Amino acid sequence: MSAPLLSVRGLTRRFGGLTAVDALDFDVPVGAIFGLLGPNGSGKTTALDLISGRQRPDGGAIAFDGRAIAGVAPDRIARQGIARTFQLVRVLPSLTCAENVVAALAYGPDRLWGAKAAAQAQALLGRVGLAAREDALASELTYVDQKRLELARALGLRPRLLLLDEWLAGLNPTELGDGIALIQKLGTEGLSVLMVEHVMGAIRALCSSCVVMNAGRKIAEGPPDAVLADPAVVEAYLGADDA
Repeated sequence: MSAPLLSVRGLTRRFGGLTAVDALDFDVPVGAIFGLLGPNGSGKTTALDLISGRQRPDGGAIAFDGRAIAGVAPDRIARQGIARTFQLVRVLPSLTCAENVVAALAYGPDRLWGAKAAAQAQALLGRVGLAAREDALASELTYVDQKRLELARALGLRPRLLLLDEWLAGLNPTELGDGIALIQKLGTEGLSVLMVEHVMGAIRALCSSCVVMNAGRKIAEGPPDAVLADPAVVEAYLGADDA
């Protein structure tokens, strides 16, 4: 069996008396689309923050491609091959779509600028469904197109692992279908994905395996259908039956 691309062991993060992530363990295989699930407040986004370097863990280990990255600065983690999107979309509103992507390309592994960066930005925008929108201001885009732009910018870092934080949230059925197809395509191209998501139809369509968190701890792991039928998972989402 090949070594996992991402390995998380005993990962812990505390905020005062609250343990947001509590001894979390999981592995993301190379080339997998892997789900990180759980009800609101279960610690999923904090886990992504720890993996991407936005926060430092209080305990545990994170290894990416065999290299320890726990507590490493976000820019160094990004250059090693991890990119992410955010639950609250973060674009540079005063810049055009192309300029948003060029900002990533300039700091990515190839340090592109000028005509090469412009051409690559145009290609990435087309890849996510924003062809011919390179001159549009990011602030003028619809919500779903801002999500696409943020994804194009993340892809500009040429990652091996993409962290998606509720990227499919808030989409209408047509947009959701397009979004699922886009993530599937990224997977077939060899990109590994760790996705936090509440859209269970998308998890079933995309993920070979997933982990479910509740109150910071892992309560289940395995294929989506089995995990989502686990009584502990049903209780975490719906609450205990007091009748």
